[in-house]
Amino acid sequence: MLISCGSEPRTTPVSEQKEQHRPIFHYTPEAHWMNDPNGMVFYNNKYHLFYQYYPDSTVWGPMHWGHAVSTDLVHWTNKPVALFPDSLGYIFSGSAVADVNNTSGFGKDGKVPLVAIFTHHDPEGEKAGKNTFQNQSIAYSIDDGETWTKYDSNPVLKNPGIKDFRDPKVSWHKATKKWIMTLATLDRITFYSSPDLKNWKRESEFGEKVGAHGGVWECPDLFPLKKDEKEIWILLVSINPGGPNGGSATQYFTGQFDGHTFTPLQTDTRWIDHGPDDYAGVTWSNTGERKIFLGWMSNWQYANLVPTVKWRSATTIPRDLALEKIGEKYYISSTPSEELNVLETRKVDIVENTADLNGGAKLRITTDKIEDFAITLSNDSSEKTVVGFDKATNQYYIDRTTSGKTNFEKGFASRTTAPRIAVTDSSDITLIIDVASVELFADRGVTVMTGIYFPTKDYSKLSIEPKEKFKIKTVELTELKPMK
Repeated sequence: MLISCGSEPRTTPVSEQKEQHRPIFHYTPEAHWMNDPNGMVFYNNKYHLFYQYYPDSTVWGPMHWGHAVSTDLVHWTNKPVALFPDSLGYIFSGSAVADVNNTSGFGKDGKVPLVAIFTHHDPEGEKAGKNTFQNQSIAYSIDDGETWTKYDSNPVLKNPGIKDFRDPKVSWHKATKKWIMTLATLDRITFYSSPDLKNWKRESEFGEKVGAHGGVWECPDLFPLKKDEKEIWILLVSINPGGPNGGSATQYFTGQFDGHTFTPLQTDTRWIDHGPDDYAGVTWSNTGERKIFLGWMSNWQYANLVPTVKWRSATTIPRDLALEKIGEKYYISSTPSEELNVLETRKVDIVENTADLNGGAKLRITTDKIEDFAITLSNDSSEKTVVGFDKATNQYYIDRTTSGKTNFEKGFASRTTAPRIAVTDSSDITLIIDVASVELFADRGVTVMTGIYFPTKDYSKLSIEPKEKFKIKTVELTELKPMK
């Protein structure tokens, strides 16, 4: 069955929509519901972003795969819906790969097939109380992702009787020359292998008694990073609920993977983002050693309730992942992808620690020694969001208790925290500020927090409140223009 849509892609920039709370440089759907980023693959100089999408409402419903493409991770063109629900169920989360060696046999006339691997979720089976209502299926495209054909013999991996059996992330393992599927299976991860993306063999499982288990494990990702020529494998696992500040969040493990088994270097709980609003994030495939991460900028605790009108949800900014070694331990470092620099326009004057805000901005601060500080985003209605550091508790925080519209959910008006993981005594702090979100990157990106907010009027002021001992080395505020 050929999957396509008769409507033309929208070309009007998101930034021209003039809707309250619409981000000016974070990706959002033109309308309706979005959650997990899916099927992220780079091919033929295009970044493909698929995502969980419900085109008939602004709340979660029967899942489709929405689709957008970009050549630079900043300027996005919306495409027709890529995958629709069918007789096997809704189209839940998954991944996509460029099958450059045509192991699947889907390629024709020398054209490389893009292959999507996703979870078919059968709502009738779920309603009937079965444990086999989630299975893994594939679809392919031989026209650079414009249209998709579902495989005639779906599903390719049938459920052995596990209630939560979903979110396949597939990658090519060079050493063993096979595809590896990293699959969320109830409260752990199960690894499968395949020579052709059609026939899958179970290899091993990981995670039953390590890490955070406050909720179901979801949306895993497995990939290597290098530090000083040493290769360390990273396993991302999203969890809902059970995040460090309530609701959903994404943890990670460091270790080694030999094509069969993941052997952890650490089993303590670590979070790729301690803020309340970064979930289900995964990396683009087919980008070589560079690993670019994108998350869903919301939280299941209130995602269906946030006060947007035409659409719900945005993605985080794209982030480059790297390793930092602190003592004998390896940590993930996340930093804003350099492509975002194209949005930078004029430098904004900071007078007596205060500056005007006009939409988006990037604030960079470096210090010789970190002490208490507070960066306040505010408007003339006495609404504010505060991002800061409390030395007494050694914690960064985002305080949105008086940020504006908060009464749509009882837990939204909160002060969320993240422990500082010190790389050095000095500190480098970057804030990426949009009209309805702030992303904090501190200590070479080892500590990250993301928070959304909904002021009744856009924030128009930024102030920095250093304590007496806080010695700012450099401070720079740059306006970020809307994406077009």
